[in-house]
Amino acid sequence: MIVQSIIAAILVVIGVIVLAGKGDMLIAGYNTASKEEREKVNIKRLRLLIGGLLVVIAPLCFIPNDKNEVSSGLTVAGIVVVLTIIVLVLANTWAMKK
Repeated sequence: MIVQSIIAAILVVIGVIVLAGKGDMLIAGYNTASKEEREKVNIKRLRLLIGGLLVVIAPLCFIPNDKNEVSSGLTVAGIVVVLTIIVLVLANTWAMKK
């Protein structure tokens, strides 16, 4: 339970930093992109997507995980995968400048 709390706290802190606009260097790919590629991105929308994803995933750490039950772990993993795919699609469509 302690490890889950630490991981959740880290996710929330990083999510809030990104949402506040101070964590652009924490967004994978954006930090290493060239200036021309960065100009194609609506950074406010990208921050909202990435920061929101981190904050939404944090409470999933507290879903009860019984060592004899594989289904709860797979459920959490499935939710995280689906949310991540949705955010990736939105990051490449909605968060791009036209």
